[in-house]
Amino acid sequence: HLAALVLARGGSKGIPLKNIKLLAGVPLIGWVLRAAIDAGVFQSIWVSTDHDEIEKVAKQFGAQVHRRSPEVSQDSSTSLEAITEFLNHHQEVDIVGNIQATSPCLHPSDLIKVADMIQKEGFDSVFSVVRRHQFRWSEVKKGENKMTEPQNLNPAKRYRRQDWPGELYESGSFYFAKRHLIEKGYLQGGRMAYYEMRAEHSVDIDIDIDWPIAEQRVLSFGYFGKEPLKEVKLLVCSIDGCLTNGRIYVTEDHKEMVSYDYRDIVGIDLLKKRGIQVRLISDRDCSKTLSAMQLGCVAKVNVTNKLQVLKDWQEDLGLSWKEVAYLGNEESDVECLKQAGMSGVPADGCAAAQKAAGYICKSRGGCGAVREFAEHIFLLLEKVNSARKQ
Repeated sequence: HLAALVLARGGSKGIPLKNIKLLAGVPLIGWVLRAAIDAGVFQSIWVSTDHDEIEKVAKQFGAQVHRRSPEVSQDSSTSLEAITEFLNHHQEVDIVGNIQATSPCLHPSDLIKVADMIQKEGFDSVFSVVRRHQFRWSEVKKGENKMTEPQNLNPAKRYRRQDWPGELYESGSFYFAKRHLIEKGYLQGGRMAYYEMRAEHSVDIDIDIDWPIAEQRVLSFGYFGKEPLKEVKLLVCSIDGCLTNGRIYVTEDHKEMVSYDYRDIVGIDLLKKRGIQVRLISDRDCSKTLSAMQLGCVAKVNVTNKLQVLKDWQEDLGLSWKEVAYLGNEESDVECLKQAGMSGVPADGCAAAQKAAGYICKSRGGCGAVREFAEHIFLLLEKVNSARKQ
């Protein structure tokens, strides 16, 4: 029984609740859980946590949850202690694949190869490494009267990068080990082997300043699912709660007014300029509002079945679902979010919509969410174009 185990403690000195902070629209832990599930080599996939919100996110992504004890949830607690506790509660597990939540560019193909190494090739432990081409020098502490010394180079004959194989460093992405080894107090031991990861997949988030860099890396090199990405050609956006903030203001003479963010209008214009159709949908009759906004978009209001409208538009345009994006925020949008190839919700979207969506905006509805989702689409289009060139 090979079990994947992600350790996700609620406390974090660097970034509060780092493990579920959104990275490129997906909770950090979601990236590795998606890779573990799609690898198809684990008999069970677990998240060990002491926090209710992390448990909720873990279950949304299809993992089981082990509630760890306070004794192994301290700042001073080690990974080995948490893994040992997990094994004490799960006697069925023979091998643990400890996957780090902070490695969002992990791919299923890496996990499949490592599972083969430990299950078929007989290794007791396998861990991830990355190759680096960095020259090391000895440290000279303040007050010491000595010179630094080269550690892995001859200064008189410095290697060119292409002539030097570099050195292997632990990447921290994962540590696989058999039960008998862990019970002896080791994560690495017995018949050991390393697995060399590609440098672009070895992203480790430790401090807040790494976050913007990691978002760009994950958009370029992250794993987005089994199906290849396709170029989005249609965005369907729910009006109330996405394009607007969902509030309706009523004047004394019974006229309705809504507010919207000009950034979202710019986002729609940018999508159109990129050749992406934008269509709007609403549960209620807001035709007067749309007329006043002068967006020039096809719209359908008073809709009782949003999914059927979405299917009709998709078929009329001759598009695959992978070419359709949907931005929604309410329970009436859930089925559309599940069906569309790319889906998003504003930060204040309902829980059911957030669970169904692939991207959760940092912006609230009516406060830039459409523009933000448009930017996300553009970034993924760059990923599609890059894949085509390769």
